[in-house]
Amino acid sequence: MAAPLASRQITQYQNSPVANGDKLRARFALLRAPAMSRSTSAAPKVGIVSLGCPKALVDSERILTQLRTEGYVTSPSYDAADVVIVNTCGFIDSAVQESLDAIGEAMAENGKVIVTGCLGAKKDVILEKFPDVLSISGPQNYEAVMKAVHFAVPPRHDPFVDLTHAPRIKGDKHGVGIKLTPKHYAYLKISEGCNHKCSFCIIPSMRGLLDSRRIDEVLKEAERLARSGVKELLVISQDTSAYGVDRKYEAAMWRDREWRTSMLDLCKGLAELGIWVRLHYVYPYPHVDEIIPLMAERKVLPYLDIPFQHGSPTVLKRMKRPAAAENSLKRIAAWRAICPDITIRSTFIVGFPGETEAEFEELLAWQKEAKIDRAGCFAYSPVEGATANALPDPVDAAVAEDRRKRFMQAQARISKAKLKKKIGQTLDVLVDEIDADGITIGRSWADAPEIDGRVYLSADRPLKPGQVVKALVVQADAHDLNAEVVD
Repeated sequence: MAAPLASRQITQYQNSPVANGDKLRARFALLRAPAMSRSTSAAPKVGIVSLGCPKALVDSERILTQLRTEGYVTSPSYDAADVVIVNTCGFIDSAVQESLDAIGEAMAENGKVIVTGCLGAKKDVILEKFPDVLSISGPQNYEAVMKAVHFAVPPRHDPFVDLTHAPRIKGDKHGVGIKLTPKHYAYLKISEGCNHKCSFCIIPSMRGLLDSRRIDEVLKEAERLARSGVKELLVISQDTSAYGVDRKYEAAMWRDREWRTSMLDLCKGLAELGIWVRLHYVYPYPHVDEIIPLMAERKVLPYLDIPFQHGSPTVLKRMKRPAAAENSLKRIAAWRAICPDITIRSTFIVGFPGETEAEFEELLAWQKEAKIDRAGCFAYSPVEGATANALPDPVDAAVAEDRRKRFMQAQARISKAKLKKKIGQTLDVLVDEIDADGITIGRSWADAPEIDGRVYLSADRPLKPGQVVKALVVQADAHDLNAEVVD
């Protein structure tokens, strides 16, 4: 059989607001294939532009893996690609525009474009501007994407391989497919869709209702990732707390034991892998309390990413959010009683229709009491199809932006005070990169990649990405730490 094709990733990140209030992770992932050997020189080339949240990134990884399985190679540029796939985001208007810009660029530079992802669920929006795209499909519609690729650029016939009726590759030696993240961390998507009807959100209309993966499938994938060298798993979904509800928590076997398809059993199973496990997109339901003792025991990272969105009960009611502000404060206090060093990050929306100055002050009071560790905030903007568009009393954009700045200034003060207390502490730090200036950059367990702070390391010996080291914190600002490696 032909040897598997390697690839080197070229990725760019751009910041703009998105669903979680932090950034639209725009990943320009036109992958560069290695020098072509005689066996691969005629292979069809595909470029992919992947935009949006980590959930969309996982979709792109799956598409790339299937493409490579069928003998396609990835292109480093538009002009070298036989066809370009654009995996879009469509959560808010700025994300829609960025996706349309990406499609327009691909059309202008290449001309043969396949569109998929969340914006693909709004087919008319795309066709109005780009009637000549080859195909449009919604998120997770991998079959439609591959069918469009096959039609545009049929896979190359290889008589030595095709006679075996077997895929060319199944990922790496551990069974892991193409990854668009660094080798030492990976996103683990446990479900699709969402059952909530938040008035500002159109995710259910694009990604459907909750559809959980069976727990044995998730744990087997996590095990393969751990074997391949992944040191940190970032659990993602639209609603991690609801994992398994749609399956009625059905049981399945893994490592000769029965596990329920539930958030608690998922965390217990992942804890057996001996690597960092970080939970994202967690709603503060009462059963989340069951996870906190695992964090106190360091079986999973003492870190929760929870989109609280606001601190005013009346605003939350208009948002149709599933948790009340006062209950959230009580729950945070209870979590800290069990696990005092738990890190909580969240996202917030200001300027939501009807938000008064008094309601915004309620949010600031909530923020002052909650003292969450990390927070992102963005000014509300209408989203086509969201029920919030019908709410009265829209907030002026300048007022909303002023509130966003006030919130983030208050959060910076909270973060600075919290990080200052870490001076003199020794932390476990995962090395992420050595930058062009030779500076070693890592993250503590309290920091998720791309959205939280960094730890700038000094050491007497060379370090490599993926290493976990112990480091003494010597300096702090509002977001980042400086530390010296001590082991």
